[in-house]
Amino acid sequence: MFSLEALFCHVDDLCKAFESQWHKKLLNRGGIKRNRARSLCLSEMMTILIALHQNHYRNFKHFYLNHVKEHWSSAFPLLPSYQRFIEWIPSTLIPLCVYLKHCFGQCTGIGFIDSTSLQVCHNRRISRHKVFEGLAARGKTSVDWFFGFKLHLVVNELGQLLNVTLTPGNIDDRKPVPDLLHELFGKIFGDRAYVCEKLASQLLQDFGIQFFAKPRR
Repeated sequence: MFSLEALFCHVDDLCKAFESQWHKKLLNRGGIKRNRARSLCLSEMMTILIALHQNHYRNFKHFYLNHVKEHWSSAFPLLPSYQRFIEWIPSTLIPLCVYLKHCFGQCTGIGFIDSTSLQVCHNRRISRHKVFEGLAARGKTSVDWFFGFKLHLVVNELGQLLNVTLTPGNIDDRKPVPDLLHELFGKIFGDRAYVCEKLASQLLQDFGIQFFAKPRR
């Protein structure tokens, strides 16, 4: 069962250790930098963003206005407007990536690798899409063509995330494999998209990993 309090405590513990070190390493461009006080701290913003994916809402606006504002106002008494919160979201990107890394599981010697498409727009609107222009690309899955990114994941047999990376949609599934597996060991299993004798030999020689992929027809 989802627990808002447990999620916040887990996120807040990381933020207390991470935030002070993070600000020390930020580049200083010189001049006066204004840091306006916010009504929500970093851990509160991250908790709301993570909770979106643990609740059954299709978009953040509906979740924020109809769930957070209505039901969690006592937990977050200083909630800003929706538009103000949207302006703060980019500042949480790096901490969210660190939190994701913090949640990785332990390699047990058995892993499974796969990728999934992240479509950023309908295929009919590719020529008009501007948000991810120069970053997203057109790729193909076993189902259909899409425009966007590929999310590459490695998990252990317990379902715990071991590593993750994001690539444009036109990148071959086999290309990011060495970077994904360089800290792992044991046996890794993939589907037909990963069939490559050269890749299997490279992983065995460089990392001692036995790589198995289901043969193509």
